[in-house]
Amino acid sequence: MKNWIIFKNINSNTINGLLVCELPPISKPKMRVETTVIDGKDGDITDNLGYEAYDKTIKIGLTRDFDINKIIKYFSGEGEIIFSNEPNKVYIAKIISQIDYDRLLTFKIASIILHIQPFKYLYEETPTELEITTQTSLNVENKGLEQSKPILTLYGSGEIEIFVNSISIFKVNIDDEYIVIDSLNQEAYKGSTLKNRFMTGEFPILEIGINVITWTGNLTKIKVEPKSRWI
Repeated sequence: MKNWIIFKNINSNTINGLLVCELPPISKPKMRVETTVIDGKDGDITDNLGYEAYDKTIKIGLTRDFDINKIIKYFSGEGEIIFSNEPNKVYIAKIISQIDYDRLLTFKIASIILHIQPFKYLYEETPTELEITTQTSLNVENKGLEQSKPILTLYGSGEIEIFVNSISIFKVNIDDEYIVIDSLNQEAYKGSTLKNRFMTGEFPILEIGINVITWTGNLTKIKVEPKSRWI
């Protein structure tokens, strides 16, 4: 089966003369830890600090009718990437290492090193939306195997309080139609306008499986992107 990648929404199969010869293996990122040694105590104490970003390498080749400039442009910058050996998962990747295009032109093969953020996400995950009439709760599923950091879009007016699994998480004042609460980027905003000062509390986290979101206040519509994720 022919290998491919989709980088920044462009499939490698659409780049004339480009072959993806070898894909990276599926691997787990390394946990960052802080180690403390206490005099008189055997061993040490380790605190988990979160997963590290890491590198994945793909090998590419050239066939006839290649355009090296289009290939150089394709393998630049950062964005979402999908590998054909995991077609339903999305990684966040950035190319920061220099690519040996002389080797590619001479031997028709080269390696591309992708700097990958630790979590992978469900491809084309459908948001959960609700136009509120008499409803008082919304079930949202985190389909991943790790806690997720969702993006909530709240429509309404005045002060809204959001609960996740019966725990009060944050309050927000909607002064202009809607507000986005983005746990992934730790920001509250509407369009390009930051709204962090309108929010108090914590950015929500979704546990694995079904989460129940409830609210108080004049909320007329809610949309939740679960951002289900794996390591």
